Amino acid sequence: MVLNLARRDGGGTTFDDLLRAVPGAVDQVLVAAHGDTVITSVALVDVDDLRDTDRTGAVSADLLLQVGVSATEALAWFQRLSEVPVELRPVAVLSKAALGSAPLQQAAQAAGVALVAVPPQTRWESLLTAIQGVLDPTPQWIAGAVGPRGLPGGDTDLYGVAQTVAELTGGLVTIEDERSHVLAYSASDEAADELRRLSILGRVGPAAYLDRLRDSGVYDRLQRSDEVIEVPPDAGLDLKRRLVVSILALAQQDAPRARPSGRQLLGTIWVQEGQERLAADSAAVLRGAAAIAARLITRAINAPSNEAVQIQRLLGARGGGVDVGSLATALSIPTSGPAVVIGFGTVDRTLTGATAALSPALRLHASAFARESLVTTIAERVYVLFPRTPSLQAVTSWTGGVIERLAFRGAPALRAAVAAPVGSLSDVAAARTEVDRVLDGTTGDQRVTTLADSRTPVLLGEILDLVAAHPALRDPRIAALLDYDSRYSATMQVSVEAYLRHFGDVREAAGQLQVHPNTLRYRLKRAEQILDIDLSEPAGRLLVEIQLGALRRSAG
Repeated sequence: MVLNLARRDGGGTTFDDLLRAVPGAVDQVLVAAHGDTVITSVALVDVDDLRDTDRTGAVSADLLLQVGVSATEALAWFQRLSEVPVELRPVAVLSKAALGSAPLQQAAQAAGVALVAVPPQTRWESLLTAIQGVLDPTPQWIAGAVGPRGLPGGDTDLYGVAQTVAELTGGLVTIEDERSHVLAYSASDEAADELRRLSILGRVGPAAYLDRLRDSGVYDRLQRSDEVIEVPPDAGLDLKRRLVVSILALAQQDAPRARPSGRQLLGTIWVQEGQERLAADSAAVLRGAAAIAARLITRAINAPSNEAVQIQRLLGARGGGVDVGSLATALSIPTSGPAVVIGFGTVDRTLTGATAALSPALRLHASAFARESLVTTIAERVYVLFPRTPSLQAVTSWTGGVIERLAFRGAPALRAAVAAPVGSLSDVAAARTEVDRVLDGTTGDQRVTTLADSRTPVLLGEILDLVAAHPALRDPRIAALLDYDSRYSATMQVSVEAYLRHFGDVREAAGQLQVHPNTLRYRLKRAEQILDIDLSEPAGRLLVEIQLGALRRSAG
């Protein structure tokens, strides 16, 4: 699980300066570093990575963040480290298991490695980001890529936006996602208050302050509008004045200022006042930054990863000419089956983006079921590929269980289609086509289904689509019936549909329509005159039913 980050310029930061730059990140330096030790790289490592040290004889970075490593496992690693040449050992280790473990501290001392205790509630990924910002503070944008009022243009990243906003406003900036997780931030100094430090390190801010934000309606206002909101200082909590603005989805930026609560919020930009008051035009700067941040976040959301592109190519979503063998090698999956493709969609098809939002949860469940599983999102559906699976029955059972578990946790109701197993990866594109046919042709009455189980509605739907898509297959006499209804405010179409739905039983159809059977008989006779079709004939009934079905399908 090694994730290694190093300075691009090959320089470094002293260990002491690094710790001072991430205040609140550590509980205690248990074993100090030697002199002005320089840190040039940092890596997240887990137990498997530590075991790899036995084979490679070297570690991956100067500073190691030991994720999920117990005191016992860390102790064993430090003891093995004594066999590694000094120049190949890390400079320092950050650990959540170090505090209170005297043997571990003694082992680190013996290995000549600095040891720092990290609070249990600190998020490793947030701490890694904070350290990365110290090791490589250079904004990821070129000097010429700036827009109006000095804001960075299209080639920047969120860190560049944060730093530029800080320079223009004179404050300290954090950019957060819609769940208040920090995405980027500007450089800190001694003016940073406790809330800023805790936010950057992924820890919860003072409960009293967060309650005050909720009670004063700040969060509600961020959901409703894109105005720049001022949050007064709190002397009791030693928190400074702030400005905050919402980051809106691009399609909503040109809409009126007040928006319904259902709008899409991508995140927020916060500016903490430093030693001096914020610049007078800070609100304008924030509004411009929010527009740029929206483009960057949307681009990141919409840009598939390299793995996602490979999976989509394998599933036939990116054209032909696919080298299945090369893709299988790149994705570390077998080329021989039996392979199974599952497609997930929402029962309510109007819930745009709801299925894609569940992709991480589906990926987790799929990996638990089969480690070789692959998951990707294409349009409004999530696809799971099991390259090698024991049986269709096991996959179908797993699929139903996942839908139930997600529904229990409050997720939108999902439905799924499972393709018949295929013999090799070269056939999974056809399997995805089969999945789409089933999802397109069914309504979700069955939460998990297959083409074999749903062949009637699927084929019928495809026939109706074919008729609807080709004008030459449309009967103009149906248009005459619709024109009659429109001209005279009549109900001929509804009457004919009820008659057909009840297989020609006039009394049953009249009961549904709540009219007298003789009234319906009159309507049907008039409809036959308009259509010039005898509804007592099977062929006539079939033709009219297909035509009306195609009309409903194209309208829906």
